[in-house]
Parts: sequence; C-alpha cells; structure tokens
Amino acid sequence: MIQEELKLYLKRLFPLVLIFVGIPLLSYLTWLLYPKTNLNVLVVDKTVPGEFRQEHHAFFWILEHLKFVKQEGKLYSSENDYLGFYPEQNTSALKVQGLEGMNDTELKSLAASTDFIFFSDTYGVYANDFNPESTEDFSEKIYGGLSQNDIDLLRYATEENQTIVAEFNTMASPTPKNIRTQFENIMGLKWTGWIGRYYERADTLYDDNVPQWFLEEYQAQHDGQTLSPAGGIIFVHEDGRVFAIQTGEDYENDIPLIKTQPINKHGFDLPELIPYPDWFDIVLIERSYEVISYYDINPTVQGMAKLREMGLPRFFPAAVRKDTDQGEFYYLAGDFTDVREGLGSARFTGLPALWRGWHLLSNYKDRKSFFWNYYYPLMSQIVKKSENRKK
Repeated sequence: MIQEELKLYLKRLFPLVLIFVGIPLLSYLTWLLYPKTNLNVLVVDKTVPGEFRQEHHAFFWILEHLKFVKQEGKLYSSENDYLGFYPEQNTSALKVQGLEGMNDTELKSLAASTDFIFFSDTYGVYANDFNPESTEDFSEKIYGGLSQNDIDLLRYATEENQTIVAEFNTMASPTPKNIRTQFENIMGLKWTGWIGRYYERADTLYDDNVPQWFLEEYQAQHDGQTLSPAGGIIFVHEDGRVFAIQTGEDYENDIPLIKTQPINKHGFDLPELIPYPDWFDIVLIERSYEVISYYDINPTVQGMAKLREMGLPRFFPAAVRKDTDQGEFYYLAGDFTDVREGLGSARFTGLPALWRGWHLLSNYKDRKSFFWNYYYPLMSQIVKKSENRKK
C-alpha cells in the first residue's frame, strides 16, 4: 500500500521535476556544448559610477549568452573588459583605464586587432555620483566626454573596415564641440542639440525622471506655464532651451513608439512597434544610412508646430546603419543599453525566447521588456552580422 502511494506521488511529482530541473539542466548543457566564437570586441563606457555597470552590463550579457569570446578563448567580463571609468570603494582611489593614455602607434595597433567597437556611454561620472546626500542637480565632472584619442581610434578603425556602434549621448555634453564635429564627420551624422524623454506626471515626488531644474526652467522660459499633469515628452537643448509637448494636446500616442518596418534592407527581425519612455537624442543622418527603426510620436497639428519651432522633423531616427566599404556604422539614438536590474545567468539556451513571452511588449514601465523584445534582438543581430563579415 505504501509503495503504491509512493509511486503515485512520484508520478505526480515527475512533471514538476521535468519543468524545474530537467528543462533548465538541458538548456544549460546545450549552452555548454554550443561552440565558442572569437570576436575581438572593444567597449568604451565612461559612465560607471557604481559596480553594477548599468550602461554596458546588458551588452556583455548578450556576448556571454551567444558565447562570443576573446582571442584567448575566455568569455568577456563586464567588470574588466571595457575601457573607461572603474569605480572603487572610495573616491580617493578612482581609476581610469581609457584610450587617453595611448600613443598613436598603440591606437593603430588596437584598431587593427579589433573587430567590433561599441561606445556605450561617454557622459561620464561626476562628484555627486559619489555623494548620495547631495541635493544639487549639477556637480564637477570627474571623467567623461569623447577625447581626441577616441576620435583617432575611430578613424583608424574605419580605415580597417571594422564595425562601429555608438549610442545615445556619445557626442553630447561634456564632449568638446571640436571633438564632436570630428565624430559627426566620421560617422556621417549630426546631433541637433536636442534630447528628450517621456514623463508620466509633472511631479518630482511621483516621477523622478523630470528633474526639478527642468520644471523651473520651463516656467521661466514659457511665461509661467506648467507641464500638463497628463504626461508628455520633455525636450532639452544644449544651449539651455527647454520645451514640452503634452499627450492629447500635442501628440496622440501615450508613449513615444519605436517603429521598425517588417521588411527592411538588411533583414533585421524586430517588433514593428514598441513603446520607449527613456532618454533619446535627435540626430540628422546622411542619405547613405539605412533607418532600421525610427521614433513616431504621432503629433497633432499643434504638436507639429512645436516641433517646427524647435527645428525638428516629424520622425526621428532610433537605430540606423550604413556600409563603409567592408565595414559598417551603427548609431542607436536612445539610452538602450541602460538596464538597471540584473538579467540573471546568461548560460541557458533559449532564455531570450522565454523572457520575450513573459515580458509584455506593451509594458513600457518594465525595462526588461524593452531589453528582451528590442535591445537583445537588435544587438545580437548586429554582433552576428559583424562576425559573419570576418568569414
């Protein structure tokens, strides 16, 4: 009798063991058996105020999941395998390991030995990043902005026909304008000076994405007007001008949308529509660029008038690509790599498909949804295309 009950219990337990142990184990073993692929990747991230490394750890998760490895066959580490700022336990021991200390010969050698260069963030780190009690909006820069050596590396990498990817804020403040101009000339694009982002409510206690200084500047520049409590999009220009367009009155979408044509020249498989509430910059691109994805806010007549007042077009590029002889350039006009939560282990085959089904495409408040549904597919395809060019 006891044996029969035990058999019945084990029979009922078997599906759970299969789901929670068997399938994950099979997924992990499949990842272990999947072959490694060498790709010499260089990541530049100057915005690393803490040990989480939120401006590049998502990209390194992709490299590990796809088993792209360094020349010696080891997996890339988000903690050690990048150039930029390295946070320490105390600010008296700040560490910078960037291109600034290299001479011309070293830069040429680095460009020749690299297949893929990614500028994930150059905004930098500031004194307030290490002073949580500070209430100031602005503080002294410790490290950040593109340098002349960054530009020289890009120029040499272009001559070597490498893949170059740059993201939101690469050429903006605190990069000097003469350095920015060189970057724009190499990449074939131009920053309008505007950045923007969605806000849900004009209340810094409820929505900390709208800084207090913006609310004060908006009132000062627009005859005491306040932002609509219904939400909208704020715009900030590098010269200090601020604007806002308000949902319902100025545009019809609740959230800015990133749109991708289902059939595009280079076959990028991405969702046709995905909401994007975070920071983006507005750039102008040469005709040689292919627009992979673009922002659409669906402005009203009143909203179009405000965009024209800012000197902005109806649509903004979100992700663009162009060929450069045997190389290629990509620019991502949004803070796409910024993922502020852990993504778990990368060492399970099939995880991206699983999480795409779990995280709703329409849930703009879920930052992981954007990663799984848009960023992972985009960057994994870019990296794979770069690797295929080597063959």
